[in-house]
Amino acid sequence: MHQAAIQSKSQQAALALAALGVVYGDIGTSPLYSMKEVFAGNHSIPLTPENILGILSLIVWSLIIIVSVKYVVFIMRADNRGEGGIMALISLAQHGAKGNPGLQRSIMLVGLLGAGMFYGDGMVTPAISVLSALEGLKVVTPAFQPVIIPATLLVLFALFYFQRRGTASLGALFGPVMLLWFATLAILGLISIVANPGVLQALSPTFGLGFLIENRSIAIVAMGAVVLSVTGAEALYADMGHFGSKPIRQAWFGFVLPSLVLNYFGQGALLLVNPAAADNPFYRLAPEWLLYPLVALATLATVIASQAVISGAFSVSRQAMQLGFLPRIEVQFTSEKAQGQVYLPGVNWGLFVAVVILVLGFQTTDNLAAAYGIAVTGDMVITSVLATFVAAKSWGWGWGRSIALFAVFLSVELTFLFANILKIPHGGWFPLVAGAMIFLVMTTWKRGGQLLTERTSGEAIELVSFIDALLVSMPVRVLGTSVFMTSRNDRVPSSMLHNLMHNKVLHERVLIVSVEVFDVPYVPEIDRIVISKLKGNFFRVTVQYGFKDEPDIPLALSFCKTQGLTIDMMETSFFLGRATLIPKVGSGMALWREKLFVFLFRNAGSATSFYKIPSNRVVELGTQVVL
Repeated sequence: MHQAAIQSKSQQAALALAALGVVYGDIGTSPLYSMKEVFAGNHSIPLTPENILGILSLIVWSLIIIVSVKYVVFIMRADNRGEGGIMALISLAQHGAKGNPGLQRSIMLVGLLGAGMFYGDGMVTPAISVLSALEGLKVVTPAFQPVIIPATLLVLFALFYFQRRGTASLGALFGPVMLLWFATLAILGLISIVANPGVLQALSPTFGLGFLIENRSIAIVAMGAVVLSVTGAEALYADMGHFGSKPIRQAWFGFVLPSLVLNYFGQGALLLVNPAAADNPFYRLAPEWLLYPLVALATLATVIASQAVISGAFSVSRQAMQLGFLPRIEVQFTSEKAQGQVYLPGVNWGLFVAVVILVLGFQTTDNLAAAYGIAVTGDMVITSVLATFVAAKSWGWGWGRSIALFAVFLSVELTFLFANILKIPHGGWFPLVAGAMIFLVMTTWKRGGQLLTERTSGEAIELVSFIDALLVSMPVRVLGTSVFMTSRNDRVPSSMLHNLMHNKVLHERVLIVSVEVFDVPYVPEIDRIVISKLKGNFFRVTVQYGFKDEPDIPLALSFCKTQGLTIDMMETSFFLGRATLIPKVGSGMALWREKLFVFLFRNAGSATSFYKIPSNRVVELGTQVVL
């Protein structure tokens, strides 16, 4: 028993170390630019002792209220069978709204808006993080100024290029590197605090409140920079399924939060005695001999932070595909052991192009800071709104208790959001436009898919009555098994009708197969297949997946053996319908959205590769559908 407890503790420690590398990269690199943006950014505030203490107080209490209390204590309770993230939260909220389609639709739209904001944040994070690290070169000497942008683009290209190899090989290094990074943050901050311990009085919230009250004209601008200190908080929840809530909490309270607070207060202590250090207070903390190693370590830390955001975009995109919010795109699995490690080439290079545009367009972290924050705060507000619903319905708290708690978080987050709205003309528009485009694509694909199902199923024949009619005059049956893929297995697939029309034969055994994705992360293999035997050696088969399961139809059909239905893949043919869509005025969507859906549909990946069906066993039969 004692040995098991020791082993459990060592496993928790190992997971906590791994969480340092994956979960805390984004928020852990915020000290590179947060204080700099407050006092030396494009919308800087006066550098006075009162303002320094006030800003430090606002930063530390933002970390406590938003990250520690909201995310670590409460939001991480909203797990969908151990999984977190915006898609899991949407599923939980929709589950609580069962029986109310209108409310479920509203929850879906709000959640998809949050997902769009996540992508907007994912575009800005690599740009501002890597650029802020390499800007340390001009602290060494201004002569390095011309190489900062090219070096940033080179590092970013390498980061996105090596995504295809997966994070498994580098994952073992992430934790130790970030352990060294946070230790460096703490030591640099502590040395500065020892030289000026009076800065610690800013731990009192009265300094932050006093700053907001006495500086009403600049307080909202300052809050727009303070929010940079909590960017990355959403990663705690999004990555919960990889590590579990306990290691993430242990890493935060035991190491990350103390290191961040020490570094921020160290920067504040430095500014109190040397206001000229405001041009880059993080790097000014370090002695001159440490600058080159510190730039290298910071660059590595920001690459790791960016890696976590990119991996998160892959994960969210894959889940969105499973739930029918995005068209099928190529998914490559980069690890034989961890099915969560995926690489999506289309998402990867799309993000890279957006990041390059940001770096070349904004040039400095001061300019990028204007684009950063609004997507994060928008995502935070949406998370609080959805979590209020989950707490009221799923946790059984009731509306009064739920609203009272999350109103506290929303009061802070809405202040952050309003402060960032002021940044929209100066660059904040970019992640908003990017997020809105993602939201438009997701909603158009979902609605278009519903319209397509309505058009095809409305004209389809009921399966059981069709089989009864076939039994009266059965066509020629040939050896083997045919699998007809369809969205509804209670209707006759169009591919079956076309096969009968042209080939005038049926296989001796016919499977009508549909795929159903549930709002849970995983479906156990024992529940993967539901079989219903019909007349004439017809079988209705439902393949069930969770939104994080890996679709594999041949593998799923092999489970039919446990229910007495053995399928030999070498004697099985898969029949898929390929629709040609024709947009129509006055349909269920605006004509321009129908054209967008048609474009997405034509360029979507094939069902053959998505469901891992052997291409040499597939027959595709085309049809035209007017939307």
